[in-house]
Amino acid sequence: MRGEAQSIGQRMREARLRLGLTQADVAARLGRTQGWVSKVEKGAIELDRTSLINSVAGVLHIHPNDLIERPYTGAAAANQWQVSAAAIIRELRRYDLTPVFDGRPRNAAALWRETAALHRLRDDAQNTAILARLPDLLREARALAEVATGREREEAFGVYAIACKFGHTAAHALGHPELVTMACERAAWAAERSGDELMPAVADWMRVWDMWATADWSDAGALSDKALRAVEPRYDAGDPLAIRVWGSLHLRAAVSAARGNNPAEARHRIAQAREASERTVTLRPPPFDRHSLTFSAGNVAIHAVNVELEMSRQDEALRLHEETDEALIRALPKSRRGHHHLDLARAYLWSGRRDRALAEWEKGEATAPQLMRNHPIARATLRRIRQAERAAVSERLRRMSTRFRLDD
Repeated sequence: MRGEAQSIGQRMREARLRLGLTQADVAARLGRTQGWVSKVEKGAIELDRTSLINSVAGVLHIHPNDLIERPYTGAAAANQWQVSAAAIIRELRRYDLTPVFDGRPRNAAALWRETAALHRLRDDAQNTAILARLPDLLREARALAEVATGREREEAFGVYAIACKFGHTAAHALGHPELVTMACERAAWAAERSGDELMPAVADWMRVWDMWATADWSDAGALSDKALRAVEPRYDAGDPLAIRVWGSLHLRAAVSAARGNNPAEARHRIAQAREASERTVTLRPPPFDRHSLTFSAGNVAIHAVNVELEMSRQDEALRLHEETDEALIRALPKSRRGHHHLDLARAYLWSGRRDRALAEWEKGEATAPQLMRNHPIARATLRRIRQAERAAVSERLRRMSTRFRLDD
């Protein structure tokens, strides 16, 4: 894994030289020192923040995945998801052609039940399983839209849009930029035909995520606000689904602001999301989450921790975590808990508590192994934990050498 950091540094250097930039040029654009750039290129400094990876890639005009070399390769069995991804891309490319489907498609209600199963897989961070099921669902939803009329046709487009959203999430997690882009575009196309007033805002929520790849933090905030204006009337009226969309958009905006180094805005957005989560408590029973948005008080709490961490305030992040009701965290799906354990591992590591960092990293792996295996920040954090261990061992050996005067 040490070699992985060095490879990232080498790709950074190669991209810089292709543009004819000096280390000082890159440092100036990043607000860093030339020495820092030199150490990153040598693999001596980890790019252990998503915002940092995206900012470096933006300065070098390459995709973040090209910088960190995702998707990660593994055994043949671990790479089979790319076969599913290729099949999904073929379906998305032919979105406006007559669908190829044998027999008559099921009704919209049955297809929505398929999305509920995908939601459970997403909650368990089973991204490869999601991709395996999506080609058939996309094909059938598109076939239903072709033969149905009225509300049934709109619902078919709604299923298609949400299937694109599942593909978008899984592609982000596994590192497939072409699928990320195409899924987002097709989701927006289907959302406009779904008859669901909230669906276009969900598509914008996806686009915000994509803007992070190019470090366009201000544009991400502006797009969130555009979507929020569209949702606001139904949010004010207390529409349960609008409350979920509203809160989720504010969480996206909070992360955008934190990565753009705007603390006041980031915390304001968290407060707005927290207010929305308080309104969901009274919803009994909770409505079917047709937009598949994991929004709850617990999700707001872990985003608050993440936002402070993004702004390099690890002590505040840990304080917020310690004040959070553990029941809220336990109620979250595995995918969200896995992310939270990763955040805590980073916070403890940055605070000099390596043993706690390793414990949280292991919890994250036990909770969502596929997530941790494919997340670049998880890998960078593990490398830093190992380096800290080696440094600690070296220091102990130095002290022992001194005591025994081995260097005399």
